[in-house]
Amino acid sequence: MMPRRALSAKFFAIGLALLLLALLSIGLTMWVTRQLDGGAAAVNEAGRLRMQAWRLTSAVGGGRTPQEVAELVKLFDGTMLLLRDGDLQRPLAVPWNAQTRARFEALQQGWQVLRPAWQARVAPPVAELTAQVDGFVAQVDGLVQSIEETLARLTAVLNLFQFVMMVLAVAAAVLMMYVGYLFVIQPLQRIQQGLRQVQQGDFAVRLASDSADEFGDLAAGFNHMTATLQELYGSLERKVREKTRDLEAERQRLSALYEVSNFLVQAHTLEALAQGFAQKMRRVSEADAVAVRWSDEGTQRYLMLASDCLPEELVREERCLEAGLCACGQPQATAHTRVVPIISVDEQRLGNCARAGYDTLVSIPIRLQQRVLGEVDLFYRTRRSLRTEDRDLYDALNGHLANAVENLRSQALVREAAVSQERTLLARELHDSIAQSLSFLKIQVNLLRQAVERQDAAQLARVLDEMDAGVRESTQDVRELLLHFRTRTDNDDIEQALRTTLRKFEHQSGLRAQLSFHGHGVGLPQDVQLQVLHVVQEALSNVRKHARATEVQLDVFRDPHWVFRVRDNGRGFEPGAGLPDETHVGLQIMRERAQRIGARVDVVSTPGHGTEVCVALKD
Repeated sequence: MMPRRALSAKFFAIGLALLLLALLSIGLTMWVTRQLDGGAAAVNEAGRLRMQAWRLTSAVGGGRTPQEVAELVKLFDGTMLLLRDGDLQRPLAVPWNAQTRARFEALQQGWQVLRPAWQARVAPPVAELTAQVDGFVAQVDGLVQSIEETLARLTAVLNLFQFVMMVLAVAAAVLMMYVGYLFVIQPLQRIQQGLRQVQQGDFAVRLASDSADEFGDLAAGFNHMTATLQELYGSLERKVREKTRDLEAERQRLSALYEVSNFLVQAHTLEALAQGFAQKMRRVSEADAVAVRWSDEGTQRYLMLASDCLPEELVREERCLEAGLCACGQPQATAHTRVVPIISVDEQRLGNCARAGYDTLVSIPIRLQQRVLGEVDLFYRTRRSLRTEDRDLYDALNGHLANAVENLRSQALVREAAVSQERTLLARELHDSIAQSLSFLKIQVNLLRQAVERQDAAQLARVLDEMDAGVRESTQDVRELLLHFRTRTDNDDIEQALRTTLRKFEHQSGLRAQLSFHGHGVGLPQDVQLQVLHVVQEALSNVRKHARATEVQLDVFRDPHWVFRVRDNGRGFEPGAGLPDETHVGLQIMRERAQRIGARVDVVSTPGHGTEVCVALKD
């Protein structure tokens, strides 16, 4: 495992090394420069020794006082001390080496030899002193030359060091650029390239993370991010595929549910309903065969209503099953959706299915409000299992089948009730009209037989007249019944139907009839119109039979609600007196019809001033 070296530590180490190198270079440069400055000052001071030596010589030869000569000697001693010790303030320092130190010691010795000549009471001869000073000056020149040589070498070293510093500066710049490219730019380029690949959808890209620095951590984080994205993207694709598959399965289930529901609405017979459901159920469930069985609650038996692709032999043998004796007929108390594996031909409850080559049976009860009406059996030749989604779909389809069968039964009951009601009405009409006329004719036939036996011609004529009137009355009643049962309304306008009814009344009775409409209102529904027409016809029939009128008026008021008023100018009757049987029955029939549409029938009559029948529809 590589030791961790942070990128900042690398740059800090490089920067520190360059800083130390720069400081060292600056320090060396300053030291060399100071040496050069001190050496230059030492050359000047050494040059002053020549001048001071000649001054002393001229002072001795010029007759200066001893005190003045002593001052010059003292000054000369100070210069020698300054050259030996140097001066940090100026700066002044002799660049000592072996040669320079030897020449300075020789110069000191020469001064010690020459110094007594300026301190003697009697000055030496000028020629001798001049010769000594020349030798001393030559020693000074030798020291100056030695110092200058040393300074020349230092200057050369300074120039060389400056050149080296320039080379180092260039090398440091190149090094920094290389290090920056190697440790910063190149990793950044790799990261940028990786990001571009990620933007293009390539989540399999990975960066080399062999460096133990920040970019190594960044590369490791990038790799972790792309690995996570790749895993999430793969998981997302898998989830999208699973969701798409689930949605497609749900769409197929909804399509099957809609198709079966649409078929169940259109089917009009139980046989067509069961057979079509079996075919569609086999296609939806992908079963090899389907059987639709209906339960008889009384005998606890299952009758096969329809089947699809089921062998004929199996259909014949299982056309009627007792509950519990076969796996296909579940007892109603314990009926539930189940999957039954068919294992052996010898098994009593599954022998027929095994002989037919089936491997799995799926039994789904048909329920309606907790009542078991039957079951649907799915037969498979391979081993199958039932998923929760399929179970829900099959239960929903069976529920629709149960509702469709119940709707057929309800429609049949409604039709039966309508036929029964119409027959009752017809029987009542026949009883109230033709039956009574036939009873009257029967009586007249007996009277006719008696008159023939007695040979009573007058009685015979009267009976024949009565029979003729009875036959005419019966014929008229039959015509009225036919008019009643054939009356229909073709639109929402009742005016035309009423005018047609009054024309037929005028034709049958010979009476004059008028129709008047008052106000405006919303049209009546057709079933209400039909009942109103029947009530009006019954009122007109009573006018024809009993009123002895010459004119009938029908007034229709449409505002605020519908009112139909039938008036005649006949003989009328006393409301408190008993009504004729026929009239009483007719009023009863009118009131029953009015009750069906929520209307009210009122009869107002005055003896000698006619009768008024009012039919008022409630709001």
